[in-house]
Amino acid sequence: MVSDAGTPTRPESERLVRFRIQRQATPQAAPRWEEFDVPVQSGANIISCLQWIAAHPVTVEGRQTTPVVYDSGCLEEVCGACTMVVNGHVRQACSALVDRIAPRHGDIITLEPMSRFPTVRDLMVDRARLFHNLERVRAWVPIDGTYHLGAGPKSTPEHQQTRYTLSECMSCGCCLEACPQFTLEPDRSEWDRSFIGAHAISQARLFNEHETGRVLAGVRLETLAGPGGVSDCGNAQNCVRVCPKAIPLTESIAAIGRAVTIHRIRTFFTGAK
Repeated sequence: MVSDAGTPTRPESERLVRFRIQRQATPQAAPRWEEFDVPVQSGANIISCLQWIAAHPVTVEGRQTTPVVYDSGCLEEVCGACTMVVNGHVRQACSALVDRIAPRHGDIITLEPMSRFPTVRDLMVDRARLFHNLERVRAWVPIDGTYHLGAGPKSTPEHQQTRYTLSECMSCGCCLEACPQFTLEPDRSEWDRSFIGAHAISQARLFNEHETGRVLAGVRLETLAGPGGVSDCGNAQNCVRVCPKAIPLTESIAAIGRAVTIHRIRTFFTGAK
């Protein structure tokens, strides 16, 4: 409901939650804070509340403002686009239910953009470095030219289940936001020398264990043995704690660490990569 003056109103039985949102008009602008009182229905998530603010962009002081900019896609925790910092914890906004985060009338929810990526505007960040690091480890199966070779190699159900768990990564960036070793690097020239991140290490494990994908295993391990590779991990284990898909990232880091060591020993004696 909206009053004649344009200020949102609510029935007496409706619960209000205050949203304190960090805003930034351009990548170069200074951040600022704005607050909104949002009427919350049972089952609402952060995205639905941001949609309500977009329809009623009026701050708690009664000042007209612009809708909050954020990124989202599937709204069912599959695409990974709506990652943001909610009350100090990085997570997906679509699966962040207000009833659990702010169950009482008058509770406050603070929203901030991820700090490990450059801010585009408000809660939207540029995740180009995340995808660049997936390219560094060749996170794909090279199937060009193999379609006429017949059926591919067989795999056991147990191995398939391991790979399926790893394949659930949606490149959301939660693990990178929580990682002490993954710091903001706006300069692209530094990307290939800084820590590559748990997501890329785990994806390298996924494709190295794929019967066709492992043709590039040596290239992936060579990358992860170099600057910014697996040895730069500080073993804080924050990544596995915040992963919304419960991917065993620390297991992947350990597995790739062993594989890199074996790869280095092999290449030392054989000279082959």
